[in-house]
Amino acid sequence: QNPGRRMKIDRSQAIRQFLFSNGASSITAIAAAVGASVPTLRRDLVELEEEGVVVRTHGGARLADQFEVEVAFEQREAHALPAKRAIGDLAYDMLQPGSSIFLDSGTTVLQLARRIRVNPMPLNVFTNCLPAAQMLIDVAGVKMTLLGGQLRKENSSVVGPLAEEMLDRLWFKQLFLGAGAIGDDGFLSSVDESEARLNAVMLARSEQRVLLADAGKFGQRLTYRVASLADMHAVVTDDAISVEWAERIESAGCQLHRAGRTDEDAA
Repeated sequence: QNPGRRMKIDRSQAIRQFLFSNGASSITAIAAAVGASVPTLRRDLVELEEEGVVVRTHGGARLADQFEVEVAFEQREAHALPAKRAIGDLAYDMLQPGSSIFLDSGTTVLQLARRIRVNPMPLNVFTNCLPAAQMLIDVAGVKMTLLGGQLRKENSSVVGPLAEEMLDRLWFKQLFLGAGAIGDDGFLSSVDESEARLNAVMLARSEQRVLLADAGKFGQRLTYRVASLADMHAVVTDDAISVEWAERIESAGCQLHRAGRTDEDAA
């Protein structure tokens, strides 16, 4: 790929991240943050406005409303990324070729979808996650089904009564479920009621239930209860999980799988 084009893409990404974190900002502030000259930045902003990514203001710019959501998802996906990749790799080893699986809309589960794309195997994949569906739609041997229902923009996911009704007619060999938080009481929870309701239906329609969650999710609590650790068959987390939590997971009757990270990832 052309180095100049690669640099331009990286700068475009940096502009989006800066505007997401800081809101409407002056051209000089954006230029300083991304290491570009003011004239170069002005040209970038004109192109980004034409693409619908930003809105230029007097002396500055802000993200277009729809891109606030996309960048928010990108930032959440990037958080604890080495751990999430390691978890996705270990979960991949649990897959059974030719089986029907469900991929939840969590960003850790998305790393499993990435691994399937890199190393395809015959699978019947169902998901309510738009990025996962897009990632696997053209992968050889993978039959991809996206649930219908209400789009939840905050998580790029499909939720609601229609999605729940569709799940009631399906059965999965494996469910790979993410979690917003796992509380000290052993309950998984979500920030959104509709996500929590759909998660509960996923669990009821799956033979093997596998939780994918990095160590930072444990000891946290969100608003809506999803399920108990005791409802899961296996938990895949990273090697930063505490001894205390490892014992709690195993005492709940779950198989514990700890994904190690490479020295390069940990650096």
